[in-house]
This record gives sequence, structure tokens and C-alpha cells, in this order.
Amino acid sequence: MKRFAVIMSLVMVLMGASVGYCFDYIINHGDGISVNVWGEKELSVKVTVRPDGRITLPGIGDMDAAGQTAEQLQAKITTRYAELVRNPVVTVSVDMSQNNSVIVHGPGVKPGMVPMAGRTTLLQLLTRIAPEATADLDGATLTREGTVLRTGFRDLYERGAIADDAELKPGDRVFIPFRAKWSVYVVGAVNEPMTLTYHEGMTLMEALLAAKGFTRFADRNKTEVVRERDGRQEVVVVRAGDLIDKGDLTQNVPLQAGDYVIAKKGLF
Repeated sequence: MKRFAVIMSLVMVLMGASVGYCFDYIINHGDGISVNVWGEKELSVKVTVRPDGRITLPGIGDMDAAGQTAEQLQAKITTRYAELVRNPVVTVSVDMSQNNSVIVHGPGVKPGMVPMAGRTTLLQLLTRIAPEATADLDGATLTREGTVLRTGFRDLYERGAIADDAELKPGDRVFIPFRAKWSVYVVGAVNEPMTLTYHEGMTLMEALLAAKGFTRFADRNKTEVVRERDGRQEVVVVRAGDLIDKGDLTQNVPLQAGDYVIAKKGLF
């Protein structure tokens, strides 16, 4: 008997852990629900709330589910199963909610409704949707009922800055724009002029190698890196020939998104 009491106590702890996160959530039609009855496998089922707000359970039949929390529904199911099972231990959890979704939109991400199962944070959502490198996380926003709650997700997503995290609620909107200047352009006297997708840490050498190097007409030590800074055009002249031939790493200029690498032609 003592052993049974210990087991039941453990079950109740686990029960609380399994449904605690969804006690405040109001069940609605379309939601997926798990009903587990300890030691009664035939009574443990997964069901979906029908459009009329009801579910069908073995031994009970139809009963109302919509409009209640998981805790309230759990109490009612326990009462009903007490007529069939001695001291039933019932757990109810919301596995998937069709009405517990976050709206993700913007040109920097695949738009859609992202359902949440239980407590979900902004970082968990970002990890799930995995924004592309071209997504402008610095310009991203979290909006709730028309009010912007968070701006800029880069530190949170890339560095795990938990202080920037936030718990999401149904109906929240996450907007992720496209980073317009997220390319590096290699043009001029190179073998394969091209547009490269920028990544942090990209260097001049990497860009030149991607473009298959200089043509024989290039004046390599007059290579230019052209970028925009504070609304003005900035030109950096690089001795790329010394970089390639002599291994002069001081000429291996770090590149920025939007840079143009221009291989100048020499006079022959």
C-alpha cells in the first residue's frame, strides 16, 4: 500500500509537469489532446476537438472540451472515469493547438502560421524557423496587438543573449525583413565576375578565389574595394598582387555586405 502511495505521488508530480504549461490555455476546436489514464491503456487516447467543441472518449462517449483549460477538462474526465475505474489518475495535455499560433512574415523568411505546443519563447521560434543568412535579423520585430515588443534578434539568435528573449503569445507577429545589401560583387579583370552571398568574416582573398582569380590583363596591385559609408562612397585601394604573390596578409581586407571588389585593368 505504501509503495502504491509513492507511485501515485510520483504520477501526480509527473502529471503536473505534463499539463502545467497549458493550464492557462483555453482549448478550442481543432486542438489535439492527449488523455492518459494511469494503468488503463485502452482508455488512453489522442483525440482532436471537433468543430462542435466536443471529443469522444472510450467508456465515456462525447463530452465538451472547447472553452476549458486542460486542468478543467482533466478534472471532468477524472470524475467521469471514477464511475468506471477505481481512483483513476488522469492526465490531459494539449499536444498541438490550431489556435495557439504565431504569425511569421516578411521577405526574409518563409511566411506562415507557426503553431506552438505549450510555452514557446522567441529564441525557440527562431531556432525552429531557421532564418536564412539573407534575413535581416537586426531589423526584425516582435509585435503584439499592434505594439512592438522587441526589435533586433541577431544577438539573441546568434549569441544566445537570453536577456533579449521573450515568451510568445497566440497572435504575436514576427516580422523578418530581407537584408538588401547582403552581397559582395566581384567585377572587372577577373576570370569569373560574380555576385557572392556575404557572410561574416568574408575577406578579399576569399572573394578573388571564388572569382577564379585575376585575368592576365589585371593590374592586381590597384584592386579597389568600393563601399558605402554614411551615405558616401569609400574606395580602398588594395595591393592584391602582394597578397597573392608574397602572402602579404595586411592586404587581405575584410569585406562588408554590399562591397564591390573591382579588379582594374593595366595598360599594355
